[in-house]
Amino acid sequence: MTNKNFTIERKNKITRLPKRGHYDEKTIHSILDEVLSCTIAFTKDGIPFQIPTIFCRIGNSIFIHGSVGAGYMRVMEEKNTPVNICVHILDGLVLARSAFHQSANYRSVVIFSHAKVVKNRKKIINVLEELTNRIHPKRWSDVREINEKEFLVTRIYEFPIESVSAKIRTGPPIDEESDYSSKYWAGVIPFETKRGKVIPDPKLNPKIKTPKYLLG
Repeated sequence: MTNKNFTIERKNKITRLPKRGHYDEKTIHSILDEVLSCTIAFTKDGIPFQIPTIFCRIGNSIFIHGSVGAGYMRVMEEKNTPVNICVHILDGLVLARSAFHQSANYRSVVIFSHAKVVKNRKKIINVLEELTNRIHPKRWSDVREINEKEFLVTRIYEFPIESVSAKIRTGPPIDEESDYSSKYWAGVIPFETKRGKVIPDPKLNPKIKTPKYLLG
């Protein structure tokens, strides 16, 4: 499978520390697939807005869902509104020998796109299944089916990855050469997101046991 590079242009070009920039599909997709939520930014009447939401990636597009009554949903349908989508993963705190060089190890992706309303019923169901299984694998087959009322008030948006870049920092602190012989400790404190113990709903029928697929 070819690892395609996205086109580098003015809006997606990494100008600060460009060696940390990545434009290849494999890197960008791997970061997107590790994250559950993103932030979608847009402007309306000159006012900036940001919406945090759960998403999924299918092919070279990002998908989100929401209510047909949500104001931000309507905004994104107006005049082919341009949007900016951002995700990031904090991998560690980088403690340098000087405050100036304190940093973080991270992986981030910034996408430039436009919203497209998904209208095909089969595609909507497929996206809802993917979103549900993104929250937890196998969940779609262990929930009540969506009914017609729920279907009619749900809107699915597709955001083609039109222009994109990833930026990644790894490794130890990068200090001034003269600071390496100083008395101050330096290093990295790793960060990772871990799932906790399952907490049953207080209203759960006590006869229903936690499924094994949720305990892994």
